[in-house]
Amino acid sequence: MPGIGYEPPVASRPFVRLTNGLAVPDGAPVAEEVPVAFVYSGRPHVVMMCTPTDLEDLGVGFTLTEEIVSSASEISRVEVERHSRGVELRIEIPLAAVERLATPPRALAGRTGCGLCGVEAIDDAVRAPHAVVSALAIRPEALWNAGAALDAAQPLNRETRAVHAAAWCSAGGELRVVREDVGRHNALDKVLGALARAGTAPGDGFLIVTSRASFELVQKAAVAGVPLLAAVSRPTGLAVRIAEAAGITLVGLLRGQTANVYAHPERILQSPG
Repeated sequence: MPGIGYEPPVASRPFVRLTNGLAVPDGAPVAEEVPVAFVYSGRPHVVMMCTPTDLEDLGVGFTLTEEIVSSASEISRVEVERHSRGVELRIEIPLAAVERLATPPRALAGRTGCGLCGVEAIDDAVRAPHAVVSALAIRPEALWNAGAALDAAQPLNRETRAVHAAAWCSAGGELRVVREDVGRHNALDKVLGALARAGTAPGDGFLIVTSRASFELVQKAAVAGVPLLAAVSRPTGLAVRIAEAAGITLVGLLRGQTANVYAHPERILQSPG
């Protein structure tokens, strides 16, 4: 079945619009998703469905947040190999890290952005959270600034209305790194991978995502050492508990100039007056 895998991130597709009793030919951009295989030093590990952009960032971010290695310096190379049916991310890591990977390998086809693909045990899915220690403190205005700027920084979603975004922001709420993907976990991994590749300390700012705050996103923020995660939708109960345990400020329902702070509100300073 050649040609079903790799596609551009956005492509115009025809459809038939049903309206007022009529069938009218039309067309619009749609977001593509392709299978991306993570291959570590020649060993297949897992297959994820992803948007085919910023794949080097994705490879580094996933490798770090899944704790396959402990630092970006252990990743010696990330190569993107595009095939007619998908993409291979060929990631070189130390032999000891390869040997720690699950046996047999987790080469399983996953749902779009699935954070649990190939996980065989509950303890692997819900890992004990890393403790995040940070002096970061922000004003509520930083959240409002970031939320207001994020929509304009999503070109793929502006065309398709079908992808998630994640962003890393300065303490003042300026967007510094924005990535998009059909999977919310992938978008966050791309952001964290971009920070690691640039040598930027994630703990100096905060994250904002356009999805619900699921526990996997909080886990990834904790591994990266990010002290605050804000989401435009609500969190899950498990996400709140993990944020409380990890010391992460968890913000949900960030809409306009309102938000709910579900864990560690002390990191958000009250405006004077």
